[in-house]
Amino acid sequence: MSGIVVPVRRRLSNAVTLAYGFGSVAYGAKDAAFGTFLLIYYNQVLGLNSFRVGLVIMAALVLDAFIDPMVGVLSDRTRSRWGRRHPWMYASALPIAIGWLLLWNPPAGSEAFRLGWLFVTAVIVRSAVSCFEVPSQALTPELTTDYDERTRVTAYRYLFGWAGGLSIVLLAYGVLLTARPDYPNGLFNPNGYHNLAIASAVLMVAAILVSALGTHGEIRRLPQVESRQQSIGAVLRELFQTINNRGFLVLILAGVCAYTNQGISYALANYFYAYAWQLGPGALKLLPLTLFVGAGAAFVVAPRLGRNTSKPRAACAFIVAGTLFHMLPYVMRFAHVLPPPGDVRVMVLYPIFALSTALNVSSFILGASMMADVVEESQARTGRRNEGVFFAGSFFVQKCTSGLGIAVAGTILALAGLQDKIDPATAPAGKIDNLILMFILIYLALAMSAAFMFTRFPFGRAEHEARLSGLAAAEREGAPHITD
Repeated sequence: MSGIVVPVRRRLSNAVTLAYGFGSVAYGAKDAAFGTFLLIYYNQVLGLNSFRVGLVIMAALVLDAFIDPMVGVLSDRTRSRWGRRHPWMYASALPIAIGWLLLWNPPAGSEAFRLGWLFVTAVIVRSAVSCFEVPSQALTPELTTDYDERTRVTAYRYLFGWAGGLSIVLLAYGVLLTARPDYPNGLFNPNGYHNLAIASAVLMVAAILVSALGTHGEIRRLPQVESRQQSIGAVLRELFQTINNRGFLVLILAGVCAYTNQGISYALANYFYAYAWQLGPGALKLLPLTLFVGAGAAFVVAPRLGRNTSKPRAACAFIVAGTLFHMLPYVMRFAHVLPPPGDVRVMVLYPIFALSTALNVSSFILGASMMADVVEESQARTGRRNEGVFFAGSFFVQKCTSGLGIAVAGTILALAGLQDKIDPATAPAGKIDNLILMFILIYLALAMSAAFMFTRFPFGRAEHEARLSGLAAAEREGAPHITD
């Protein structure tokens, strides 16, 4: 690529912001079902060993390390009348739906066969999701260069992402996985998961198409970056030069820790609800609404705090505070200050769940906004805009949520002695305590590592504004100009 291009600094219209944000409903629905229900479905419903299930999903994650950067590079280099990003967004809808339905409907067979099915379909789903989410996220720095507007737009993406995910969780707990005469514990009903797959596939396709169509009119305003034919070696050298960026590497390391924690929490959530808290059907129905209150609070708080203080400092503070509140219910359990499991009064924990969600989601919003700011820092050094590459790395880290997180969760379950089918009513208390203790130790280590990494982020608002001024001056001297 050649030529220095700076997108317009502007506030997006409400219609474009809503359409762009709505696209993350697809990833939210996929992530909630994949992260919250896939392990318990293949383990407790289909009867596969939790450690092996986690290992297979981890193996699929290894392929993501190659797929996501390739999607980012190819997206950056795509040239069409629909721009660089939209052809990928439109093309991803059908493969996502097909792969998703196959994932949740494995044919009868041996454990080895079903593990192989899980691996292949997980790769299909994750690759198809990359083809939408990487180009979609790469639009954030292209739509506007405004430091605060990027945080606002990112907050909408997280709000819709959580809305999509929690709508699937609410549908599962409230309708599809409720208690029935043949399944007193609805979480073990296979038909419920099949119906959940259909509902989430429809939702994902709708979100993708609405977002792509709703932002289609912005294509003419996006950077039209020049390109030239290059050898594979030259492309790889450019890729290495791009990712050899301190800000990018700091965010990737922080993200690996933070999103892996989220993945472990998602994968173990149903085990905690069933074994540690023994939540009844009514409590489970209210849980998604409680978590959405937390996500909604983050939507309001994160952009405001980002305007009034340093994004890296605020993200660090959110992680530390969010971790303390996330751990509090388990500490209270060990201190014997909670009602017994199964008692409706356990719902006293719900405000704590909402507050920890608000704090942790706020840190993710600010982290994603900082990734958008890295684009211009890299452009100033290399003369290239590689939004796709940066957000491919960011998205790969996010998918650690449902890959590495599930693998770690499966290992924790195995070490705690809960790797096979076991009735929550007869599960030994010692095994549940071991599960919680291992979770606490791993979560604390990863969270504090993420918080520390945010303190190492190399620039803030002042540096970003100075960099934009320099790029704009260089653009006026002869580089292509994008007008609004």
